Amino acid sequence: MIPLFDNVPSRRPPLVNYTLIGLNVLVFLWEVGQGPRLDEVFRAYGVVPAVFVASSGLERWVPVFTSMFLHGGVWHLVSNMLALWIFGDNVEDRMGHFRYLLFYLLCGVAASLVHIYTDPTSTIPSVGASGAISGVLAAYLVLYPMAYVYTLIPLFFWVEIVAIPALLYLGLWFLSQLVNGLFALSATSLQSGGGIAWWAHIGGFMAGLILVWIFRRREERRSYPDEHWPY
Repeated sequence: MIPLFDNVPSRRPPLVNYTLIGLNVLVFLWEVGQGPRLDEVFRAYGVVPAVFVASSGLERWVPVFTSMFLHGGVWHLVSNMLALWIFGDNVEDRMGHFRYLLFYLLCGVAASLVHIYTDPTSTIPSVGASGAISGVLAAYLVLYPMAYVYTLIPLFFWVEIVAIPALLYLGLWFLSQLVNGLFALSATSLQSGGGIAWWAHIGGFMAGLILVWIFRRREERRSYPDEHWPY
């Protein structure tokens, strides 16, 4: 399933969301120019759990932030930026620019810490905005549970665009992350070989579910008869 757009228009320009997408794209273009040095870049600026655990001091936190703007391939970048484009503008709308930026970064940090905790001996660099974006998805779920996500679904020899309630779409998404995360915990060879950091997604999502209640602007509640009207 590929999300395309939702039915919740933004009331203000999502300046922070646009900036985050732009920075991720620019950093990826910089990555492309690194050529054979890219692996070195990932090890220096990605989250390597074993290095984080063995280190001390403030410098070990630098990759926790820089890793959020690195991506391992075109599809990795496109899928993350598409999700951020669809869901991030509305979350920023309800939080405000600065609150949204802080929320995004904190979810990314939480995602990295959960990833480190679940696989502290891993020497594989973890990169990507997925953890922070997972927090954005959780916030969208809380703020707009009855919104619709228009989704492209392949059906054998044709495709359909289906409107799926956000509660169902994001609920199924989180369930898939949880199932894969539990499987990864029991598959030692899979963890040691790298792959998708499922627990970073789970950690970011759980952080988002908690932090959204702190970062959403209280006065916004007076503008809506309920959490999703008039959408």
